[in-house]
Amino acid sequence: MEVVVIKSSLHTYAPGLNRRDFLIASAGTFATMAMSGFPQSAQAAAPLLLPPLPYAENALQPVITAQMIGFHYGKHHKGYVDNLNKLITATEYADLPLEKIITGTSGQPDKAAIFNNAAQIWNHTFYWNSLSPKGGGEPPAALKQKIEAAFGSVDACKKEFASAAVGQFGSGWAWLVLDGDKLKVVKTGNADTPLTTGVKPLLTIDVWEHAYYLEYQNRRADYVNAVLDKLINWEFAAQNMG
Repeated sequence: MEVVVIKSSLHTYAPGLNRRDFLIASAGTFATMAMSGFPQSAQAAAPLLLPPLPYAENALQPVITAQMIGFHYGKHHKGYVDNLNKLITATEYADLPLEKIITGTSGQPDKAAIFNNAAQIWNHTFYWNSLSPKGGGEPPAALKQKIEAAFGSVDACKKEFASAAVGQFGSGWAWLVLDGDKLKVVKTGNADTPLTTGVKPLLTIDVWEHAYYLEYQNRRADYVNAVLDKLINWEFAAQNMG
């Protein structure tokens, strides 16, 4: 799968970055085009680093508070990074790009722990970029045209997106994806990701309880609708679609 470069107002992040690329990103050097590759080093693989948030921890308030992001990003997301580093040390996956780890372990019961942690790192990074302090509103024209062709209207798209997110039983994700030339809304459970199904993810909403329970308790629908109305990053979706 091609590397999709994700741009935001403060940072640029590419979900397909390997361990060396994360080191470069965390030092403040970000790609502005699809990666052409970095020089290979004779040294041992560096550990995967937690990718930086594309905004300050308090930037999404009041919909998602700094406290929520502190736990979600600083504890849960970081935990997946720490776990994966331990799991892949001295294995065939130690120096692979994150997406190749995901696709290489998907559907293999004996590799479930590696898949789950790798996929959760990718899913969470994609989720942070699916949100923006200046989100909501109208999608860019080309994306809006696609949405209207698939769903009839932006409001109908948001309604279907919300229904998938709220209706996901237990932990998981709701996604806006491009399947061939058509937009669809899909949902995945636990750590599963559309990366393994041949469609292109454009946006996601995290509906694991750790994404919203601190502030919203059992009111998942309130969290989902607030994200769609005020934070959803249509610009990011348009970039991924393009």
